[in-house]
Amino acid sequence: MTAEPELLVTPQSVNDIKPLIEAGADAFLIGEETFGLRLAGEFSRSDIETAVQTAHAKKKKIYVAVNALFHNEKLPLLPDYLAFLQTIGVDGAVFGDPAVIMAAREASPELPLHWSTETTGTNYYTVNYWGRKGASRAVLARELNMDAVVEIKEHAEVAIEVQVHGMTCMFQSKRTLLGNYMEFQGRNLKVEGRSKDRSLFLHDPERDYDYPVWEDENGTHIMSPKDVCMIDELDELMDAGVDSFKIDGILKNSEYIIEMTRLYREAIDLYANDEDSYLDKKEKFLDRAKAIQPDNRSVDTGFFFKETVY
Repeated sequence: MTAEPELLVTPQSVNDIKPLIEAGADAFLIGEETFGLRLAGEFSRSDIETAVQTAHAKKKKIYVAVNALFHNEKLPLLPDYLAFLQTIGVDGAVFGDPAVIMAAREASPELPLHWSTETTGTNYYTVNYWGRKGASRAVLARELNMDAVVEIKEHAEVAIEVQVHGMTCMFQSKRTLLGNYMEFQGRNLKVEGRSKDRSLFLHDPERDYDYPVWEDENGTHIMSPKDVCMIDELDELMDAGVDSFKIDGILKNSEYIIEMTRLYREAIDLYANDEDSYLDKKEKFLDRAKAIQPDNRSVDTGFFFKETVY
């Protein structure tokens, strides 16, 4: 039998936790916009506490995103927030800014830390550097190919998390670029600070791609026009011993996240228990994943096999 990775998903609300557990999720990444980037849903402190209680009752885990890039004015908020996460028993805080490590050493020394910078987790030296600084997990960059992922896992001194499904971030700026542009044009487009509006797209007529774009208090975010889907390519990642598979449900509804979680749970369990059966059925898994996809979101394997070119 092959060891099974953790299946990590991103719920939209506290109400999603129970059905996602029933669908097969092992862990959840949640948080609030003040501290975390590009979350599927907004979770207040009371929401996080409820999520922890619900998940722990079923022996599942809750991780909280504290992966924003912090300016000076937000630094005083970190110690209290991290202490709160430790007190309620959160299983890990995801960070990208070293300020979080510095604050955690004093405020929450027992809180596990997961290093994630979206783009710079590209080699095992860097992964192990942050491990020696206090991180127990590293989240790898989405731009890596399969060979690089496998090599990093072979040399990693910490647990490794890889995104296997969902959209990826192509660009982020701390500036509110859309709002500034519209203001320059003399248009009253209310974008800045209103992160719940996810209806804007950048359209590429040459490729006929739509890139979701929005602004919030963390700046401007431009997302990929396609979703990564590795449902039919899990065998090599599992053989390599990758510790956590993430399904990112940003800009998707709850039903989508639940159905996709159920599908990946089935595929993971099948390969772990009967490798040949998974290999025989993996094309069907891909067809089923495609059937769940929104009409305007096709899938590919991202950078794993250099299929993505944007």
